[in-house]
Amino acid sequence: MRLRILLFPLLLSALVPSSVAAGANQFIGRASVIDGDTIEIAGQRIRLNGIDAPESWQGCRDAAGRLYRCGKDAAFALDEFLSKSRPIRCVGHRKDRYRRVVADCFRADGQSVNSWLVRQGWAIDWFRYSKGVFRGDQAIAQAARAGVWRGSFEIPCEVRAARLKRRAAC
Repeated sequence: MRLRILLFPLLLSALVPSSVAAGANQFIGRASVIDGDTIEIAGQRIRLNGIDAPESWQGCRDAAGRLYRCGKDAAFALDEFLSKSRPIRCVGHRKDRYRRVVADCFRADGQSVNSWLVRQGWAIDWFRYSKGVFRGDQAIAQAARAGVWRGSFEIPCEVRAARLKRRAAC
């Protein structure tokens, strides 16, 4: 009888899905958009893995050369995309220097948030971190002249570096 009592919690834990999977933290819930490549779930900031979106304050030029706030547009597009299938599930890999979890995120319908942002042209494949995982998505966005690809823009990590008077890490 004592053996059964000791084994019951072990068996129960095998049946209940954990919020930690294969050493990676999982975050599931309603996401709030911070900017084009950062969300927050239950108070945890999450940086989308392998991509880089324009900063909220960043400007780009459309095909006619008119300035527009591409970073703001990226954030709004992300918010609209996330709102159509909730909750959001993120699988964390590590923390960045700002203590954000770096993660691959998915809508409830299984669509990759990271991939969608690049495919829609609202983020770029950040090869340094992605190792080219989103290269195909970026080619689709470029061919369609979608998002930032409809005109001209500066690479987000170069814009951040210039603003901070630092060397770009891209």
